[in-house]
Amino acid sequence: MPRFLRRLFSKQGVAQTKKEMRNVPSHVAIIMDGNGRWAAQRKLPRTAGHQAGIVALRRTIKHASEMGIGILTVYAFSTENWKRPKPEVDFLLRLPNEFLKSDLEDLHKKNVKITMIGFMEGLPVHTRNAVSEAVAVTAKNTGMVLNFALNYGSRDEIIAAVRAIAQKAAGGEINPAQISEETMASHLFTAAFPDPDLLIRPSGEIRLSNFLLWQLAYTELWFTDVNWPDFDREHLEEAINAFRNRDRRFGGIKL
Repeated sequence: MPRFLRRLFSKQGVAQTKKEMRNVPSHVAIIMDGNGRWAAQRKLPRTAGHQAGIVALRRTIKHASEMGIGILTVYAFSTENWKRPKPEVDFLLRLPNEFLKSDLEDLHKKNVKITMIGFMEGLPVHTRNAVSEAVAVTAKNTGMVLNFALNYGSRDEIIAAVRAIAQKAAGGEINPAQISEETMASHLFTAAFPDPDLLIRPSGEIRLSNFLLWQLAYTELWFTDVNWPDFDREHLEEAINAFRNRDRRFGGIKL
């Protein structure tokens, strides 16, 4: 039996697992930042940092699943990333293919469901095909949702939602006077998911970078100076412990 399973099914392991899963955020979003900085510190090419970032992603998926996180949304490629040098963009857009080719079978066996948010039509054919296959293969899985934000930008997402709502209003499908937060949320890429409970951003940057701007309205934010390739279980646990200690009132007060 694998070591993880022996630990899980031992008395000590069951107690530890129950403790880990208590008050765990159901939806965690991560801005995977700091790959280039990590590489520069080691005098390596930026591509080496992105490869190391895939290793960190693999670790984080495993740890998040073990901790009982229901949805893990990772910011993999933004609409602004197209501004980077073409060789780096091409490399970044090959990474989903490489990751899914090597990890899809294992993720499927572990009951992970893969989804994507973003503008699929703007991605290269090879990236679209890899993502579409992963989504189809894992569609009926009922475990943790691994949600990739690819070619994603929150402002463009909101504009697309507003256009869709306006079109329905013009066609008489929606009464403009009855447009609500729920109407807006139902037209976003994340319509099927609850808003993130916790956002994690490594690398020392303290900004949202056009990520889930609508959805993060009441999300707890956690920043760390650790670069993404060095992000490990201890950092995820630190973020979750910080979340547990937050007083989430959503604009109200507790009497």
